[in-house]
Amino acid sequence: MTVSKKNPGRTGLSAVAKLRPFLSPYRGMFAAMMVCTVLVGVFNTALPLFQQYAFDNFIAGKTLSGIGPFVALYVACLLATMALDYVASYDCCKLEMYTLRDMRRAAFDHLQTLSVSYFNVNSVGRVHARVMSDTSNIASIVSWDVYQGGWNVTYVLSAVVIMFALDAVLAACVLAVVPVVALASMYFRRRLTALNRSVREINSHITGGFNEGITGVATSKTLAVEGKLDARFFSDTDRMRREATRLGHHRALFYSMIGFASSVALALVLWYGGAIAMEDIGWLGTLTVFMTYAQGIMSPVQWSVDAIADLITVKVNAERLSALLSARSDVRDSPEVIEKYGDTFRPKKENWEPLYGDVEFEDVTFRYPDGEEYVLEHFDLKVPRGTNVAIVGETGAGKSTLVNLVCRFYEQTEGRVLIDGRDARERSIGWLHSHIGYVLQTPHLFSGTVRENLLYGREDATDEQIMDACRSVNADKVIARLKDGLDSQVGEGGGALSTGEKQLLSFARAVLADPAIFVLDEATSSIDTLTEDLIREAIERLMRGRTSFVIAHRLSTIRSADVILVVKNGKIVERGGHEELLRRRGHYYRLYIEQFREEKMKSAFTDKQE
Repeated sequence: MTVSKKNPGRTGLSAVAKLRPFLSPYRGMFAAMMVCTVLVGVFNTALPLFQQYAFDNFIAGKTLSGIGPFVALYVACLLATMALDYVASYDCCKLEMYTLRDMRRAAFDHLQTLSVSYFNVNSVGRVHARVMSDTSNIASIVSWDVYQGGWNVTYVLSAVVIMFALDAVLAACVLAVVPVVALASMYFRRRLTALNRSVREINSHITGGFNEGITGVATSKTLAVEGKLDARFFSDTDRMRREATRLGHHRALFYSMIGFASSVALALVLWYGGAIAMEDIGWLGTLTVFMTYAQGIMSPVQWSVDAIADLITVKVNAERLSALLSARSDVRDSPEVIEKYGDTFRPKKENWEPLYGDVEFEDVTFRYPDGEEYVLEHFDLKVPRGTNVAIVGETGAGKSTLVNLVCRFYEQTEGRVLIDGRDARERSIGWLHSHIGYVLQTPHLFSGTVRENLLYGREDATDEQIMDACRSVNADKVIARLKDGLDSQVGEGGGALSTGEKQLLSFARAVLADPAIFVLDEATSSIDTLTEDLIREAIERLMRGRTSFVIAHRLSTIRSADVILVVKNGKIVERGGHEELLRRRGHYYRLYIEQFREEKMKSAFTDKQE
């Protein structure tokens, strides 16, 4: 992603345009903040005039006449400044928090609508940075930077007007250094912008590495690669240190230059104004005003450089957030379907028809969005309701393709997938998914209690219905072992439970949903053999009368399947029943014999050990 260096003003406007939907609901809050900020700037600029009045009337005049009203007006001005600054700061804080909330909600909601393919090509760390880091930077810049900018512009304009009204020559002395500062700022802006972008990119990379280090901790320990990961993370953080130090060096140099410019302006004021004051003591009040402005007016110039860098940064943040929000799912419902059935967040369940479980592939051709070869070509398959379809093949053969199409995780390239005789695209994704019970090879539980996780299967289920579902797959034994039963916390991702326990609860959750279609994606591979036998009996009982797709690794578990599909190199090479496929002595036969030998050898080795 490139950023134009020639027109930062246009860059900022482009970024604001992309953020308008998040800012427009808070126009009133923004307006109140800006009005208060401008008034604070005016009051801050007027405060030095009190110094002038005190010098000219009380010190030079050697009298305290009128000191009471003067003090009262000065205190009132201070109190008004404090009150207005409080309101502006409070509105600014609210604006930041509200826009941050809305952006993160919009990003999270949109992520729920994207298809599986999006997450296959976008890492967790990358998505996390968009939702958390980018939105945080945007919210901070459009609130606090705008607040600070309003004050700075008001202060500078007001100070310039007052200085020229008091003495044009002294005003020119103060402003004489501004062109030099402006030229230096242009140089530093380019350097600071480039370094700031580099730091942010490295930080995004570190965030991704940190996330991978945590989520993959078990893998890194079993592979004993902690040292390599630590070295890579050390290298990234050291690179971040070097770039951030360079950024700090240039910032410090620029701030020092601003301080020097302020001192030069002050020296010019003292040189010229001091000479006048020596001849006219009544001019001391005016001199103090110029001294204050000479020091204060350089700070806004310093801020302007940071603001331009932030403006370019917010453009990058806004473009990355906009890219996420504009990403379109390659699997989505048509406007006509949404009108009738609702969408992901506003389903019209009253229009949802029952699903019985007839599935048909009609001349289906499919290629993955990021693939080059067709996985299916002119594929036909009828799966009547209640049919048990087993899908087998070597690891990486592409066994999940059919299931992905049935569940509409991906859309077929050509042809149709029919559900109960109708094209699946004629009804909503939400309707389809609500009738599918999916149990993955790697089980996932959400943070919360056991009960909350099981209720994802059926929101209105009672505790009795929950326990019935658990007993049907022997998950009740897991709950019995937990200290707080259904109210036990499962931890992030179910980390407080073993893989087998998580899988049993995943089965119970699927059963509780009472789906018309079951999908088991090597779902028993993480469970011990004894538990698997118990679950298999329960599954066979539960699947009676339901359509089911079972992706299996152990072929002994699918001998009773109505149809077995054999997948090799992403294509279905054989189909039929268990006995029929064995008689053909094809690929299934070779897989079965090889696995049978492996199990025999394993059994013999175990017996010998005993």
